[in-house]
Amino acid sequence: MSYHNPFTPPRKSATFDDYTLAEIRRAAATGIYDIRGAGTKRKVPHFDDLLFLGASISRYPLEGYREKCDTSVVLGTRFAKKPIHLKTPITIAGMSFGALSGNAKEALGRGATLAGTSTTTGDGGMTDEERGHSQTLVYQYLPSRYGMNPKDLRRADAIEVVVGQGAKPGGGGMLLGQKISDRVANMRNLPKGIDQRSACRHPDWTGPDDLEIKILELREITDWEKPIYVKVGGARPYYDTALAVKAGADVVVLDGMQGGTAATQDVFIENVGMPTLACIRPAVQALQDLGMHRKVQLIISGGIRSGADVAKALALGADAVAIGTAALVAIGDNDPKWEEEYQKLGTTAGAYDDWHEGKDPAGITTQDPELAARLDPVAAGRRLANYLKVMTLEAQTIARACGKNKLTNLEPEDLCALTVEAAAMAQVPLAGTSWYPGKGAF
Repeated sequence: MSYHNPFTPPRKSATFDDYTLAEIRRAAATGIYDIRGAGTKRKVPHFDDLLFLGASISRYPLEGYREKCDTSVVLGTRFAKKPIHLKTPITIAGMSFGALSGNAKEALGRGATLAGTSTTTGDGGMTDEERGHSQTLVYQYLPSRYGMNPKDLRRADAIEVVVGQGAKPGGGGMLLGQKISDRVANMRNLPKGIDQRSACRHPDWTGPDDLEIKILELREITDWEKPIYVKVGGARPYYDTALAVKAGADVVVLDGMQGGTAATQDVFIENVGMPTLACIRPAVQALQDLGMHRKVQLIISGGIRSGADVAKALALGADAVAIGTAALVAIGDNDPKWEEEYQKLGTTAGAYDDWHEGKDPAGITTQDPELAARLDPVAAGRRLANYLKVMTLEAQTIARACGKNKLTNLEPEDLCALTVEAAAMAQVPLAGTSWYPGKGAF
């Protein structure tokens, strides 16, 4: 005999919630795993869990806008003949032509140039529009080798050897057939309209010794002029950073799991990698242990949204940050003004579920000529520059409040944590205490 208490409403499972049940039914009906773009949607410890300790009596603040706070950064000072000089430590992360429209890539280049920072090519090669509108352009050298050629390596201002990405460390990316236009197919030497899966590892090395050889080859091709970055996904940041330094990198780029992707399996995005906050301190520790902190620059990416996030990343030991998703939002991606069209795609503005489909009504993550034409690269570039300016001013405001005349002078002792998890990851004291879990270990 069963009995249901009429005064108690039915109770749903926290483990088998509505989304999980829907995914089980979808998988059972289709036999296909879910593919989407963007980064993880699960909540993980992040920069919001940290607070700055502004100056008072024990620390002396800088006076408003009357005392300077330097925001410039130089990247690639270790071996490169021509290091990169940027006005702000906020750079634009690699996002490919193919994943993004030509107008979107042009807008990113225009905005970065107006702000005095760099942008990055992404997988798939370098477009003339991107090179033409980017004062400082970093060329990504990926396992796929799509679009790679010595001419473009020399046209770049720096080269980023991509070993891994935060959204999918250990896995390759995807570009579905609907985004493989004639131009994309030609640049990548692929058949038009056929799904493309990028390789997950470089074809000509199996370990860090081979990476060292490859970096030397790239230096010889570019006459030792260009800084060489090595980008890794957040998984084993201490050892990966140490090995990148050993292989000869000028700059290490470390991407946490909040970093986005054009398309990959949802199971990857949500279950592989580490939060950005957990990656920074082990990487900094590796640089310090090797005596290379600030000599080899560290760029952090994955979920950077505001000047406060920038300041916190720098306080934990980074030299610069890179933004991807936030930059796309700034130029107009997932704008609510297109909500009716997003609804027709079965999604909503702010969900980013449409990136892989090539039907973006904002004209950003598409190769459809009519949709891409909706994005004015000049106006979009100005919006990005405005956003970068605001982020830089916000970071400056915080640095001045902490008594620092340069953004990279921020340090861990300027921070406290709101949660035990954030205290452990960032290795800064829990607010109101001098303790964090595992104190004394990296």
